[in-house]
Parts: sequence; structure tokens; C-alpha cells
Amino acid sequence: MSKLLFLLLAILLLSACRQVAPAEPEPTSHQKIHDHLVNLQTYRAIATVEYISNKGSNTYETIQHGRISGEYRIEITGPENLVGHVTSSDGQHIYQFNTRVNGRVAILSRESKERSEIFLTAFINNWQVSKESAVTVANLDEGQFTVLEAIIPGDHPYLASQKLWICNETLEPKKLVIFDPNGSERVIVTYSNFEYNIELGDALFTI
Repeated sequence: MSKLLFLLLAILLLSACRQVAPAEPEPTSHQKIHDHLVNLQTYRAIATVEYISNKGSNTYETIQHGRISGEYRIEITGPENLVGHVTSSDGQHIYQFNTRVNGRVAILSRESKERSEIFLTAFINNWQVSKESAVTVANLDEGQFTVLEAIIPGDHPYLASQKLWICNETLEPKKLVIFDPNGSERVIVTYSNFEYNIELGDALFTI
């Protein structure tokens, strides 16, 4: 009987000495968003793009496709007089054409920041190299959002910095705003139907 009690005591002591590993802490919303962005390779989204100047503003309805490596495609779906206009880049050449007009393709000689900076992939690249990137939280009607900031390199007279609003619950971007050096809004991109890391073939970015 004493041997049995000794054995039971030994088992209890061994069990008590075992250290239980602490549970992994639940990732914060900011950590989830950070991981989502740094792992983004491609995306597709419907995007309303508003350009603001001292004379007023112009708004375009678009479909955006982008790769983190720099390739992009943007097709205008509104206003009606511009429907079908497409600009795409394969990383070496920039093409412009209209899906309604066959056989007319323009190859642009240089990139335009007013166009290239409206893509989420451009923001991510700027955000990852920005030395001073602030993170704040905003409460909107749709819920709570994390707001990330980035500096746009190149000393452009109208495009100096960016802010991106991402929903803490869905992890989807809601809005991208580009500011001039004085802090005035110059471009507002509003996203919907956002799709992360979808298959985008090379033919999408070339003619």
C-alpha cells in the first residue's frame, strides 16, 4: 500500500512541476492588417477616383488590377464618354487604348505619378520604406478603421503623402487619400469589391 501511495505522490509531483506553455496572444487588428499588406501580391477592386484641383474636381469610376511588383491595369467605367478607356503597364511599357476602338494603341514614353500612385500596391511600397509612418484609429459609420500613413518619394508639387483606411473587421481597404505638401486632399480613392491575391495573368497588363 505504501508503494502505491509513493507512486501516486511521485506522479502528482511530476505533474505539478510541468510548466504549462502560455497561450499565444490573439493578434491585434494592427498586426493582422500589417501581415495582410506585407503578404499582398495582387489585387482587384472597383475604385472611385476623385482628382481635386484649385478649379474643382473630376471623378472616375474604375476597375483596378495591380501587382506588388509594379504592373497595373486601370479601366474606366464612368463617366460615359470615357467608358472602355484602359491604361496598363507591364513594368517596362505603358499602354493606352479603348476597348470600344480596335487597333488604336498608344505607348506612353513616361509614367505619371497622378496615375501610378492611386494603386494600393504603390501605397504599400511607399509605406514599407517610409521612415515616419504613423498609425491611428478612426471610427466611421461602417465600423472601426486603422489609418496608415506613407510619404510619396520624388518631391512632386501636388502628391506628397498618403493615408489608407483599412477596416479592422474585414481587413479590406476602404479609402486612400493623397495629400499635397500643404496637407490638402488632391486624390481620393474609394474601394469596393476588393479581392486580395487573385490570379492575374501577364496578358492582363500587355497588349
